[in-house]
Amino acid sequence: MKYVIGVDLGTSAVKTVLVDPQGKVAFEHSESYPLSRPQPNWSEQNPEDWVQGTLVSLRRLIEVSGVDPSQVDGISFSGQMHGLVLVDREGKVLRPAILWNDTRTTAQCRKIEKVLGSKLIGIARNRALEGFTLPKILWVQENEPEVLAQAALFLLPKDYVRYRLTGDYAMDYSDAAGTLLLDVGAKTWSAEIAEAFGLPFSLCPKLVESFDLTGTLLPEIAEASGLLPSTKVFAGGADNACGALGAGILGEGRTMCSIGTSGVVLSYESNKDLNLEGKVHFFNHGEKDAYYIMGVTLAAGYSLTWFKETFAGDKSFDELLQGVDSIPAGSGGLLFTPYIVGERTPHPDPNIRGSFIGMDAGHTLAHFTRSVLEGITFSLRESIDIVRDSGKEITEVVAIGGGAKNEAWLQMQADIFNASIIKLESEQGPAMGAAMLAAYGSGWFASLSECAEAFIRPAEVYKPNAQQAEVYNGLFHLYQQVYGQTRELNDKLAAYRK
Repeated sequence: MKYVIGVDLGTSAVKTVLVDPQGKVAFEHSESYPLSRPQPNWSEQNPEDWVQGTLVSLRRLIEVSGVDPSQVDGISFSGQMHGLVLVDREGKVLRPAILWNDTRTTAQCRKIEKVLGSKLIGIARNRALEGFTLPKILWVQENEPEVLAQAALFLLPKDYVRYRLTGDYAMDYSDAAGTLLLDVGAKTWSAEIAEAFGLPFSLCPKLVESFDLTGTLLPEIAEASGLLPSTKVFAGGADNACGALGAGILGEGRTMCSIGTSGVVLSYESNKDLNLEGKVHFFNHGEKDAYYIMGVTLAAGYSLTWFKETFAGDKSFDELLQGVDSIPAGSGGLLFTPYIVGERTPHPDPNIRGSFIGMDAGHTLAHFTRSVLEGITFSLRESIDIVRDSGKEITEVVAIGGGAKNEAWLQMQADIFNASIIKLESEQGPAMGAAMLAAYGSGWFASLSECAEAFIRPAEVYKPNAQQAEVYNGLFHLYQQVYGQTRELNDKLAAYRK
């Protein structure tokens, strides 16, 4: 038996999975690490924590599984996007990594928009948002110029870990697309964007495909991880690109909905010239010369977590959701907007806040719970509709993440999206996508699509109920009115939040 390992470098933990040629996860292991918030709106991590967590997780994976290291053909990565790691000529990290959920860079985003104007969307295909990497580089340029002066390269989180494992510097296209420095269509770093901000072009690492071989393990790393120095290491991809691979989103019309802390609607795209004017994200895929359209709800699963902790702290999630299927669609006229930490798609607005509308004395905890699920799903439908408006027909959506664990919510997604919802037999998300890149790179399959056919199996399909879909269609149009009608009031209320 032979295996590959997928490494998913997340914000709170690193997860490793050992996968066989049938796509079965033989073993998995996670190691957590701390997150630092030294100032309001800041979010940082020590890159060394990622490296040590990865090594511990790999070693425990091998020890617990009992697999002989010679049976492991290769390793690949999925990584949290956008995080800035600056290294000097010796590969030394110059400051803590600034993460995707760090929002200190609003001024830098406005500067990017002012300097580049419409060129930004034309080249990078995405708006300037606080989460992206270029605003972080400009923040360091303005606030820590001595640090940037020492920097030889900028890397993203998984690329730094892979460098430490192999000694090789590189960045794949799917992760590079989230920096705002990549010409997404041409698949090259943009000299025009770098020069516009006085950034040396040498800061940008070499670009590779997600399935490219980027080296083997350094001897000391092999010893620490329990693997062989000859173990092949492949580039890997951005977490959303790998999540798409792990859900089989590898062809026109294939779409997934991932509900975790945030929510993602992602659809495969082959047309590199498609320009949606920044309404949704447009990134390079893990598959060669392919792309994906992506919309994001900032507080998807987080809205449900917040609601449970605030109003039903004594209940488990299963207990909270128990009575939801007995409440009719529309939650008895109760409507929730999940803007509790701002919103991303279609409203890139960090300051908007959420609401419950239509409360009366007859509403129970189950009504409120169902309205939270409906509001999250309405927000995700806004991304679905943008993709549909681009000319795509969406009749099936693969559900992954927390939103795929509850039958009532899966049926709700089918009714609100008016599409069949596919639940997978074994859903490992980005870690499985990383394993697929290692399997394809190792020569197990002739294509990533062939790998997906072997690794990914549907378990259940939830079809839309025509009557429910009609009810939700009317409610959705009401939901869409809430943002515009509350925006001015929200600005006035902001003064009372201090």
